[in-house]
Amino acid sequence: MKRVYLLRHGRTEANDRHLYCGSTDLSLSPSGREALKELRRKGGYPEISGCRVITSGMRRAEETLRLFYGEVSHTAEPELREVDFGAFEMRGYEELCTDPDYRAWCEGDNRRNTPPGGESGEIMEKRVLSAFHRLSAQEGDLLIVCHGGPIAAIMADLFPEEGKNLYQWQPPHGTGYTLELDGQKKTWHPIPKGGDEHGGN
Repeated sequence: MKRVYLLRHGRTEANDRHLYCGSTDLSLSPSGREALKELRRKGGYPEISGCRVITSGMRRAEETLRLFYGEVSHTAEPELREVDFGAFEMRGYEELCTDPDYRAWCEGDNRRNTPPGGESGEIMEKRVLSAFHRLSAQEGDLLIVCHGGPIAAIMADLFPEEGKNLYQWQPPHGTGYTLELDGQKKTWHPIPKGGDEHGGN
């Protein structure tokens, strides 16, 4: 049986200020760092000895890995980065609400609509799933530290029978999922341990 650990990065300034942030390479905010330290202190995170370790390569993912596990050998997979919000990057609703491009994006199917200069959610999902299936097909257990959108895309793809949308699959910052993959059988459990949600087929 293979285990894959999916862990979302900690909060950034953009998260604290409720701004769109996908391609912007931010560090963790001070409050985000403190929140991760508190989560780690409480425990329930997987032991990753023997795991291959992958991040999206973005600073917030790299810093999260370091706060949880120290200086561990790892590689970056840029295909696991968050969706690119293009012209909406680092801007919030109050600034954007009168922008006709933003209103069209929100009022339509923003999974398929593309922000000016950015990418659609559908394109992000395709690149993330391609990278995930390639990485998870390799031998050994795997830790992936990346972003809420990519993690949600992976979970929705693996567990469609649960009927959850991408927002429902998106874990809080500094948390994630343990996947247990055994042939056609797939199950998941929350990270950190102790949550009451689980599923599988």
